[in-house]
Amino acid sequence: MLFDKDMNKFSCIALICLMLLFFSGCSPNSAEPAADAVQTEKQGNSLATEETSEQETDDDSSEGSDSAKADESGEEDDDFGEFEEEFEKSDREVFDPLSGYNRAVTVFNDKLYLWILDPVARGYRYVVPTPARIGVNNFFINLLYPIRLVNNLLQLKIKNAGEETLRFVTNSTIGVLGFWDPAKEWFGLEAHHEDFGQTLGFYGVGGGFHIVLPILGPSNLRDTLSMYPDQYAKYDGKYYLDPVSYLEPTEVEWGVRVFEEVNFTSLHIGEYQSFKKDAFDWYLFLRDGYEQRREKLIKE
Repeated sequence: MLFDKDMNKFSCIALICLMLLFFSGCSPNSAEPAADAVQTEKQGNSLATEETSEQETDDDSSEGSDSAKADESGEEDDDFGEFEEEFEKSDREVFDPLSGYNRAVTVFNDKLYLWILDPVARGYRYVVPTPARIGVNNFFINLLYPIRLVNNLLQLKIKNAGEETLRFVTNSTIGVLGFWDPAKEWFGLEAHHEDFGQTLGFYGVGGGFHIVLPILGPSNLRDTLSMYPDQYAKYDGKYYLDPVSYLEPTEVEWGVRVFEEVNFTSLHIGEYQSFKKDAFDWYLFLRDGYEQRREKLIKE
């Protein structure tokens, strides 16, 4: 039976090859039967693709007479294309043995954001003008200069470390303690955000399993453990990387951190809901988006 099946398969392949050679005018000695069968399928797909492309070209040219509609549809297609591409990229597997727990914490964080953080940030935005909120955000970015400097140096990014130092000196003086960012506006010096998780990734340490932290959101094992060196690393009994860690008592420190988060959220009102509306699975969207972004930052 097996021999008969193999013979039948061989006969079919041979017949396809002969038909291909007959219509293409090629010599029977130019290719092996199995390769010709595969090539036939590829040629069929290529022809279908070319026909589709020609139809799309015709459609585009027919729509060229109405510029307004073309612009609107182009914007919608671009947005959908980017969204679709994001989910195509997220097809890769993420090590997620805690998916049940992670989904539960994601629901908790989602409610916390929608029911508490977002309303508070909206009220804060209503009271505090935009320039002031941007200034507060600049202040906290400038304040975290030690974390960026140390991790840029650990990754041997000397130029970035130098630019970070120039930014800190310029913004702390001319920029009035960092509330204004003349380093970027006048000299084009961008911040180079680096943390200890990126430093470990730079030296080949994998992210490990994915984990969602209450309140803080998506993370992984490497980045979770890296939060301690960034924020609470000590030298001679003193906190030296995150200046907010100097604040005492602990309630004051966390109050400042909450204020920073509320201010940051007030500058991005509506973005969370927009992303969530377009996501097929909110947990997977956050998980894959986080892992892809971290990989990109490490490679930069």
